[in-house]
Amino acid sequence: MNATASFSLASWQNFYVIVGAAAGSLTGLQFVVVTLLAEARAMSSMREVRAFGTPTLVHFCAALLVSAIMSAPWQSLACFGATVGIGGALGVIYSLSIIWHARKSSYQPDLSDWIWYTALPLLAHLALATAAISLWWNPALSLYVIAAASLAFLLLGIHNSWDTVTYVALNHSKPETK
Repeated sequence: MNATASFSLASWQNFYVIVGAAAGSLTGLQFVVVTLLAEARAMSSMREVRAFGTPTLVHFCAALLVSAIMSAPWQSLACFGATVGIGGALGVIYSLSIIWHARKSSYQPDLSDWIWYTALPLLAHLALATAAISLWWNPALSLYVIAAASLAFLLLGIHNSWDTVTYVALNHSKPETK
């Protein structure tokens, strides 16, 4: 990797330490959300968990993975770009599977659900794949796109965790019996 690209990655170090630490911490909190779902029996099938629960964990893990990739001591732009590109492509495939699970779920997602659980994650994964390709023509812009995708994964995870918890609290809370 040339000196300019190496310097560019090094200048992002603090950003990815913050995003990675947040993603790691919030991944642990997502396990609490899943426990709440199990206790409330809010999701009636594995298809709903695959469509709405697991993707939130994957968003946090994607932010963590991108942070790790961006913090690694890459020896070549080609290896770095290939890693980001493969991650983006796999994310696109995963996002398409989420759309399939959401369509087959007994829960009927509204427009907001389609945007937050399917469209925005798909766009973030597409952004990663596109940034990996554009590294060859405009490395500086690509680094900003990768950062935006990483932050998008973190914010998607936060939003979707909150959405799930509030849905469970409002729709599946059990009245106390004495």
